[in-house]
Amino acid sequence: MSATQPDTITIFDTTLRDGEQSPGCSMNSAEKLEIAKALVELGVDVIEAGFPIASPDDFEAVRAIAREFGNRTVICGLARCRKPDIDRAWEALKEAEKCRVHVFLATSPIHRQFKLKMAEEEILRTTVEMVKYTRDLMCSRPDITTPNLEFSPEDAARTELDFLCQVVEKAIDAGATTVNIPDTVGYATPAHFKACIEYLKANVTNIGKAVISTHCHNDLGLAVANSLAGVEAGARQIECTINGLGERAGNAALEEIVMAIKTRGDFYGVKTNVNTPKLFPISRLVSRITGMTVQRNKAIVGQNAFAHEAGIHQHGMLQNRATYEIMKPDDVGYVGTNLVLGKHSGRHAFRDRVNSLGFVLEPDVFERVFDEFIALCDKKKDVYDADIAALIESHLGEKSDVPDRWKLISVQTFAGAATIPTATVELQCESEPPCRDAATGDGPLDAIFLAMKRITGVAGTLRNFQVRSVSGGEDAQGEAFVEIFVNDKSYHGKGISTDIIQASAEAYLKALNRAMSDKQPTKRVLAQHD
Repeated sequence: MSATQPDTITIFDTTLRDGEQSPGCSMNSAEKLEIAKALVELGVDVIEAGFPIASPDDFEAVRAIAREFGNRTVICGLARCRKPDIDRAWEALKEAEKCRVHVFLATSPIHRQFKLKMAEEEILRTTVEMVKYTRDLMCSRPDITTPNLEFSPEDAARTELDFLCQVVEKAIDAGATTVNIPDTVGYATPAHFKACIEYLKANVTNIGKAVISTHCHNDLGLAVANSLAGVEAGARQIECTINGLGERAGNAALEEIVMAIKTRGDFYGVKTNVNTPKLFPISRLVSRITGMTVQRNKAIVGQNAFAHEAGIHQHGMLQNRATYEIMKPDDVGYVGTNLVLGKHSGRHAFRDRVNSLGFVLEPDVFERVFDEFIALCDKKKDVYDADIAALIESHLGEKSDVPDRWKLISVQTFAGAATIPTATVELQCESEPPCRDAATGDGPLDAIFLAMKRITGVAGTLRNFQVRSVSGGEDAQGEAFVEIFVNDKSYHGKGISTDIIQASAEAYLKALNRAMSDKQPTKRVLAQHD
């Protein structure tokens, strides 16, 4: 690599924009602010906070993130090459000290013919006009002389190279300081994508005036490989998401990109500004908020990422961890199954353990978690780090726009061979007297869910249900995940308990509460106000 190239890769996180486009992954403003805060602490260079024109809530979320974190990290908003989009994006971003507008226009033959119905000349003209419009709009702020402006030729990987060069060159001339080369449908291979970047560097006369970026999708499972191939070719920004969230098969996974660069610094010769011990905590945070469970064998942040079961592996690990681990668990903030303190441990020792796991809790939240920890110690013989992390995460994000209306008071089930599964559920809605109902179903959980539907009056269709063990042992806590459909919209919830029936009931009720929160007056007033 050339000695004149910068050795730091800009990490552009688009979890809040492209990641949110995963089916069922929509987030409200409070949740987006929570993730944005974690991304700032992670050390990403750019946060693409949303697509402001998409909805009033998206606009408000981008504006809130820009106001809150725009003095610490570059906050970006996406816009099509249309004046209304660009105006809306700038309106959301203009209060941020560090801001970027990201405009895009498709360039591939199939997009030109079937989606845009535009000839090459129209694409070139629109690119120049809209990039200049964005530049002039951003320069209306007195302190901005060189706008932080990104342009993406959508579906670049399937665009003719000569035409792609023309578009990129004209975008840079018009004021783009970053040119992003998207593999929008995950079509490229590493050799193909590397050759594309190299061709641009060799044939775009003004390419040295802009940073080359990559944005790769994972339809063929090659998003990370293609992004890293782009780095080899000279790209100095990578667009990625936490846990690889995104449309269809997702985007390049931020955690994999960052740890590949860190672990193989000898090969890539570059670095990032990411605080890697924050990777595992933010992975769990995004999973909790979006409801997208991380697969056990997921690289870097999966439960099995640092697990060794084969005898020969365990023997090697005991001699030297480097025999079978190329990264240390501490490097990514991994929370494994180390045995922790018992019920006789005091608050001070417990607080130290919570802090060592990377959590900072408000006093009231800490007290609730500590009380639940003591109660858990009475139920479980061994309590692990993963148990504590799960307890904490069940309380994170409680201060949302709309609090849960319904709370679970009690649940009782009767089931078995040659019996009719029955459930009795007692719920309380805010300060009203508790409500109780019973139902039968195909099984105890089906009966619980039917009883909850009758009590709350919300008829959700169960779309996904999963239960997993938080740690090992017969007395392990179970974490339940539920996804329901209400009025053609997806809502999810998680619950945790040593009793998987209770955990499942809590998860289903959280999903129902989310569905009901969408009907609250505060949400409607906000939409009407915009």
